[in-house]
Amino acid sequence: MPKLSYLKAMNRALADSLDSDPSVFLLGEDIRVAASNLTAGLVTRFGPDRVLDTPLSEQAFTNFATGAALAGMRPVIEFQIPSLLFLVFEQIANQAHKFSLMTGGQCKVPVTYVVTGSGSRTGWAGQHSDHPYTLLAHVGVKTVVPATPTDAYGLLRSAIRDDDPVVFFAPSGALGVREDVDFTSLAPIPLGTGRLVRAGSDVTLVALGHLVHDALAVADELAGQGISVEVFDPRTVFPLDLDGLARSVAKTRRLVVIDDSNRTSGFGAEILAVAAERFTLDAPPRRVTRPDGAVLPFALALDRAIQPDRDQLVGAINAVLEDR
Repeated sequence: MPKLSYLKAMNRALADSLDSDPSVFLLGEDIRVAASNLTAGLVTRFGPDRVLDTPLSEQAFTNFATGAALAGMRPVIEFQIPSLLFLVFEQIANQAHKFSLMTGGQCKVPVTYVVTGSGSRTGWAGQHSDHPYTLLAHVGVKTVVPATPTDAYGLLRSAIRDDDPVVFFAPSGALGVREDVDFTSLAPIPLGTGRLVRAGSDVTLVALGHLVHDALAVADELAGQGISVEVFDPRTVFPLDLDGLARSVAKTRRLVVIDDSNRTSGFGAEILAVAAERFTLDAPPRRVTRPDGAVLPFALALDRAIQPDRDQLVGAINAVLEDR
């Protein structure tokens, strides 16, 4: 069975979307030369009218995409630096996101914003290493953070088909992930559906994106100590698969979240708030996150020290199991 990388899966999803729907087109900075490799080969296959290089003005081309979507197109924008979302937050949250609601559904804005290499890219320092998925989810924008090539393909296809704006975060820590894939089985995955990655009985561990792979490694490590860890990947931050999460926690009655965003008001905080409101737990839940106000330094040792890691995760799991 052939192997498929995360980035190649995204490239294939873009190609299949362009091939199946003439209203789909791509735009962004240096995408014809595929600076990030996401759009490699697409301008040759689909032509410069559907793979558009833009000026260095994120606010301008993001608003251009909104107008194109209102006119019936399905634009896909690539942002190669996650912090660029701060520049266009008004265009996404206050314009594209609200048109459908403010017109009673008469207007649709099917724009997909792809962030290639979100989160830490070791040594890229503070202004290139943010992971602001919680920020988009907070204002109600559909937000996707896949962990595997199969999920990257399926969720990107669904994001492009969706009639609402969708932000698709491709974590830098996941871009090199490869898996065996039967290409005929690749298919869209509905937004808002999580995935039970590993079954367990002692504690539910919630992880997103590249941290799913850390969660699985920790689960393997702790299995040797007689601890059974269930790993649940929500795949989308908003809408969140609360039913899938509830089924897992109902079985284990213990909860830990690992989250590559800042601690206050982060995704981990939301999961713990949901648990407090809805679930019966046998121990207080724990979260492993970036620290508050985190700005990743250029120094590699400090960069790694700020990121949530496996040792912290093992400590959090042991803490919720103390009174078992």
